[in-house]
Amino acid sequence: MNYNQYISMDSKILRGKPCIAGTRISVEMILEMLALGDSVSDILDAYSHLQLTREQVLAAIMFAHDRIYHLFTGPN
Repeated sequence: MNYNQYISMDSKILRGKPCIAGTRISVEMILEMLALGDSVSDILDAYSHLQLTREQVLAAIMFAHDRIYHLFTGPN
């Protein structure tokens, strides 16, 4: 999955935290909701007013995965 189209970082938005592009929903928030037991469907429902998509939520998860992976293995 190419998450680059879904994730943005702007120093003026949430101090540069990675967010779902066009929103103030951080990747961190998505991960926290999942860790607390929310499903992807729950997240979509919670942000239905923003018309959040499944692809955006999955992109946030993949972004986090890649960051953790590269933290321990380094870039290839």
